Amino acid sequence: MPTALERTLIVMPAFNEEESVAAVVREVFATVPGVAVLVVDDGSRDATAREAAAAGATVLQLPINLGVGGAMRAGFKYAIQNGFRNVVQVDSDGQHDPAGIATLVEELDRHDLVLGARFAGVGDYAVRGPRQWAMKVLSGILSRLTKTRLTDTTSGFRASGPRAVALFAQHYPSEYLGDTVESLVIASRAKLTVAQVPVAMRPRAGGVPSHNPYKAAVYLGRAGMALFVALIRPPVTFVEPAVTA
Repeated sequence: MPTALERTLIVMPAFNEEESVAAVVREVFATVPGVAVLVVDDGSRDATAREAAAAGATVLQLPINLGVGGAMRAGFKYAIQNGFRNVVQVDSDGQHDPAGIATLVEELDRHDLVLGARFAGVGDYAVRGPRQWAMKVLSGILSRLTKTRLTDTTSGFRASGPRAVALFAQHYPSEYLGDTVESLVIASRAKLTVAQVPVAMRPRAGGVPSHNPYKAAVYLGRAGMALFVALIRPPVTFVEPAVTA
């Protein structure tokens, strides 16, 4: 019988990550032997798809840039169509340590959605200023909503079990921060259980960061708006996936 990791799909959204994606794919294969890796090339204008394929990943190329949320929804759909039970999101820029994948998947035995938390006692990753304030506010509100203590609700290093995969294949939000903040609201309202495990964050291996100090103040407003939109939207209709062996 296949193990949990053998039935897990690693999904890497990638936009212009030719400098790092191949090394990340190879590290995942070396760290978690036997796991499947899907790189969703999110409309890149560089050699991201070619580099990912050369490293051994399956590559799904999107014709236009949809953002992380759109790329992940495509990954969830691919997982269902190809018989995978679990999905683990891993950034293609090298910040997520693949050593944490097994811990995330193990926790799926008890929960539907597991976040890799950067501020839970492992590593020295830190944020300051408006981003830190926004993250604390979001964590407080979403902890109450999910009925569990969450310290890093914007983490992109996360694992989804069968119920979450089925839900997100149809309803994963594509708006900025929706893929992290709103997805937690959607999961909670669908009665999915959420947990976190501590992980370490590393510097980017290449490419251009999506944020910089000049955008920090804007982040605060966008984070608040993402949460507001998530809370006023009606709950989605969730159909439980069929139970398989």
